[in-house]
Amino acid sequence: MIDSHTKNRARLLVACHDQPGIVSEISTFLYSHYANIIQSDQYSTDPEAGMFFMRIEFYWNDSRTSFQEIRRDLAPLAEKRNFEWRIEKASRKKRMAIFVSKESHCLSELLWKWRAGEFHCEIPLVISNHNETRAEVESYGIPFHKIGVEKGNKTEAEEKAIRLLHDHEIDVIVLARYMQVLSPTFVQTFPQRIINIHHSFLPAFVGANPYARAFDRGVKLIGATAHYVTDDLDEGPIIEQDVLRVNHRFTARDLRVAGRNVERIALARAVHWHLHDQIIVHNNKTIVF
Repeated sequence: MIDSHTKNRARLLVACHDQPGIVSEISTFLYSHYANIIQSDQYSTDPEAGMFFMRIEFYWNDSRTSFQEIRRDLAPLAEKRNFEWRIEKASRKKRMAIFVSKESHCLSELLWKWRAGEFHCEIPLVISNHNETRAEVESYGIPFHKIGVEKGNKTEAEEKAIRLLHDHEIDVIVLARYMQVLSPTFVQTFPQRIINIHHSFLPAFVGANPYARAFDRGVKLIGATAHYVTDDLDEGPIIEQDVLRVNHRFTARDLRVAGRNVERIALARAVHWHLHDQIIVHNNKTIVF
């Protein structure tokens, strides 16, 4: 839950080549801008010649300085130290769009957590290529947009979706079992802002009916992977993975039920971490604080 102090609370994420003094300099900068560090996490791949990542939550005294001043004055420090950075107000609700097809288990989990206040975000719309989930979405008071995707109209359908996303100033897109492959144009329009979920049988059980194939092979673990979407299908930076142990008594239907449960959990965690600015993407990996 968001506490009462988030009005003047912010999150700073930093990525750069590891170098002596970077923590001290950023801490001194915040102190000089009347900010108090509440939480700090950092990670170095190699202190000699690796990459350094840091996430800081801080509270600033708005009677002495402003968020805009802190953001403005960070720029020359970042240039001096050659680090990439992102700063967000904790109070700002990100605007999240959900894409879904027919299966509703992941969608239902996201909507429930949003209504329960576990997701600090707004959901201005849900987009689907089918009508199966319309009633559920509209019961939450969220606008539902059906954009059918047929052979020959994929480009037109994506253009319509992109216009809607821009019109609603969407920050993050969640594919809650959306069974369409997004084009490179769509993906490149929202870099590191599209989160997908899929079963972890890939590449062992690709194509249709993965749970039936898993049953035939007698698998012992059911898993799911949440990741950012890139042009390489199902190969984007992994955010979260989870598994459930199964055995020979599980039918193909039991495996499907178990798989849905894991998908819900993994996707919800990934969305939560993204909304709370806990993820830094570097190359094709994520650092999750």
